Amino acid sequence: MDRLLARVRRREKRPSADGDSSDGDSVVTDGGTAKPERRGRLARLRHSDAIQAIPFWLPPALLMGWFVYGAVGWNLLISLTDWSGLGQPNYTNLTLEMYTQMPDDPSFWAAFRNTIVLLIAFTVVSLAIGLVLAILVDQNIRFENTFRTIYLLPMALSFVVTAIFWSWMYNPSTGTINVVLSVIGLDVLALNWIGDPRTRLAAIIFALTWQFSGYAMVVYLAGLRAIPDEHYEAAKVDGASSLPMYWRVIVPQLSASTTSAAVVLMVFALKAFDFIFVMFGDNPGRSADILAVMMFRVAFSRTQWAYGAAIATVLFLMALSVVAPYLYLQYKRGDL
Repeated sequence: MDRLLARVRRREKRPSADGDSSDGDSVVTDGGTAKPERRGRLARLRHSDAIQAIPFWLPPALLMGWFVYGAVGWNLLISLTDWSGLGQPNYTNLTLEMYTQMPDDPSFWAAFRNTIVLLIAFTVVSLAIGLVLAILVDQNIRFENTFRTIYLLPMALSFVVTAIFWSWMYNPSTGTINVVLSVIGLDVLALNWIGDPRTRLAAIIFALTWQFSGYAMVVYLAGLRAIPDEHYEAAKVDGASSLPMYWRVIVPQLSASTTSAAVVLMVFALKAFDFIFVMFGDNPGRSADILAVMMFRVAFSRTQWAYGAAIATVLFLMALSVVAPYLYLQYKRGDL
């Protein structure tokens, strides 16, 4: 009898055909195993770096989302209305009227053209001057730190200070430029630099280049110092003189420096509102008008807030078209 009972017990404890144990005490339901696993996942999530860092990144993210991206979205919404700045905007009838009237506005095309010219000319000239200055400073000259400080100092000035300074410099009667030209006998070159529509935009580009070419120099100088000395020595062994060596060997290795400096300079060009507004007010004329100044004039002087918001949206898209490809390139390189 004892043998029979033992055999029955062994048969009950034997696993079934589908792999589950037939012993009632050893069976564990799916719900019983899921709860500990779920608790373990919640514990790991609670102790993760992202959750523990919420007090540090969530408040700035909310503030940035509300005051920056929320403002951008509200500006876009206003550009779809006909709001004049008085009363409350009417959001029930949103249209693209403000954008469709831009192609028929000569002032918009003049400001858009000047913005593109300023963007390209200022960036290219600043990069060229910055590269030349960086190569000269990189020759282990004496007082290198002094020269770097002198070249970079104008960038520390605000647009307001720079505009007042160059207004004095461009003064047709007492300005330093015309006075120096008169002293050296070149009175024929003394012009009304900011009063003549033909030279107004060129004078703005020259002044902004003076302010920011030092920044390009610092970026290029850092890139030159990162190039191994073996590259210079190899080029000299191959018989390359200084100019071909820099043009064919050194400058191509400065592509990353050129890209980063160009993006920053183009953003500064789009932000040249302060400089032009201090120098000319909100109406610099079609020869020097840019989108940022036109946006201010249309919105605040003419109280056409919807049209001003549409111009601001175009300006935002231009800035985004400059920054977004650079960020994507940095992401593909793994630098973000």
